[in-house]
Amino acid sequence: MRMNKPNKTPAELSLTIHYAVEVPALPRWKIRRWIHRAMLAAQVDGKVSFTRMQIGLRLVGLKEAQALNAGYRHKDYATNVLTFEYGVQPDGTAAGDIVLCVPVLTREAKEQRKDFLCHAAHLMIHGTLHALGYDHIKAREAKHMEALETRILAAMGIDNPYLIQEK
Repeated sequence: MRMNKPNKTPAELSLTIHYAVEVPALPRWKIRRWIHRAMLAAQVDGKVSFTRMQIGLRLVGLKEAQALNAGYRHKDYATNVLTFEYGVQPDGTAAGDIVLCVPVLTREAKEQRKDFLCHAAHLMIHGTLHALGYDHIKAREAKHMEALETRILAAMGIDNPYLIQEK
């Protein structure tokens, strides 16, 4: 079995963003910065070897998020983030699509007493790592993924999103 070696050259990011809902607080440059940080951290982490990342991001409302979650995961509710991982192509391009449900993001931030932008950054990073093959189904994988997310967010001055907030 071949082990992936971390790349020495930073990967290139190709990002397409579609706004199905208006979100002035989430401009393209901010989203790009978050996804880029996650991509570079994953490259250093070395779980997957890639030289380029191609991501499509769609920001949606409740109806579209619920339809996608029902259609692809057979769960009839709107979830905060859905990620479609397409793997690494022979040319070294890691590809994926991320769907972020803005109303769920907004509701969760309020319920969890988190800053909207901090929670948005976390979900973008979380989705990007999923697009690169990270997962949290098994406890060991979850611990690794959450630790990486926490390190990325800490470097941005954002608190650990997995700590329970006291009300």
